[in-house]
Amino acid sequence: MNKRRLRGEKQMKIRGIIFDLDGTLLNSLPVCYSGFRSTLRKFLGREYSDTEIHALFGPSEEGVLKKLLPNQWEESLQYYLAAYDSAHTEYAKPFPGVEAALALLKERNVRLAIVSGKGAGTMAISLRHSGLGKFFEVVQTGSEHGADKPAHIKKVIDLWHYRPEDVAYIGDTAYDIQAAQAVGTAAIGAVWGNTASTQQVKAMNPELVFSSVEEFLTWIEAGFPEGKS
Repeated sequence: MNKRRLRGEKQMKIRGIIFDLDGTLLNSLPVCYSGFRSTLRKFLGREYSDTEIHALFGPSEEGVLKKLLPNQWEESLQYYLAAYDSAHTEYAKPFPGVEAALALLKERNVRLAIVSGKGAGTMAISLRHSGLGKFFEVVQTGSEHGADKPAHIKKVIDLWHYRPEDVAYIGDTAYDIQAAQAVGTAAIGAVWGNTASTQQVKAMNPELVFSSVEEFLTWIEAGFPEGKS
């Protein structure tokens, strides 16, 4: 963990935690790359690298395909969803320890949500394959018009009728930290995945950075006593 820590009274005030999905709860970025690569190969006739595909992220999959394939976006989206579903079987399990961490947070009466840039279709596939849907009362997917996580985080906070300082947002990219800080929630980096932007996350000065799920579990156990929220 980094030197800035949510401890004691401040930690105990956190009543809800919002998670990013890809690279935070699931090692699903390879699935995104694989799905887009096969779709763009079929419809555009060339091979895209992971770096090129990552540069397209921001809008949901629907938004990406509407921009790249305006006359074939519906057909290409269905192809992408099928490819994503097929590739997901290899990456279906959450990061080791994530399910235990979510279960412990639920036991400690911490409310849980997801805010992700994914579209509704791929979100449903990921939650079905991983079995994580049962933990989250709110799932906020992305927009075809571009990344807008601050607005989506705020929407969850408003649904909960909480203050921003009552909530933490956890993600694996600098943008996740920036989005949390823009809203005023506690910003927490999760850099336990091999696709995490570790240095960029730390450069944003989040309140916490966890390099392993085990550290995250220890933090939950220490700061959220049983029966408290």
